[in-house]
Amino acid sequence: MEYFDIAAVATSHDDFRRVLWTGEHTQLVIMTIPVGGEIGREVHPDNDQLLHFIAGRGRADVAGDSREVGPGDLVIVPAGTEHNFVNVGDQPLVLSTTYGPPDHAPGTVHHSKADADADEHDEPPSN
Repeated sequence: MEYFDIAAVATSHDDFRRVLWTGEHTQLVIMTIPVGGEIGREVHPDNDQLLHFIAGRGRADVAGDSREVGPGDLVIVPAGTEHNFVNVGDQPLVLSTTYGPPDHAPGTVHHSKADADADEHDEPPSN
């Protein structure tokens, strides 16, 4: 059994991205977006994404719609949908996200968004 107290794990790290678990069809990742930071506008052509917000306040921009998000909220981003998540609060925006299929190399840790943007080797596992 794989088990995570996801709120405790996610709030115990301040990495921009940390892959916790990778399966054949899905992947669990935790993220911390610093005050004033954002994930950055992106599209995953082949990945559905479910984002569960744990701490902080943010703005979800998905397919041209925007809304405030906070602890307990869940946002679904279907494959091929443009999206961005922005920290609009005064503390880190902490979330877990599930990709289906996996989007990052197993065990990936990016300490900052700059690290994530620079990591050209961060490729999902090939099946």
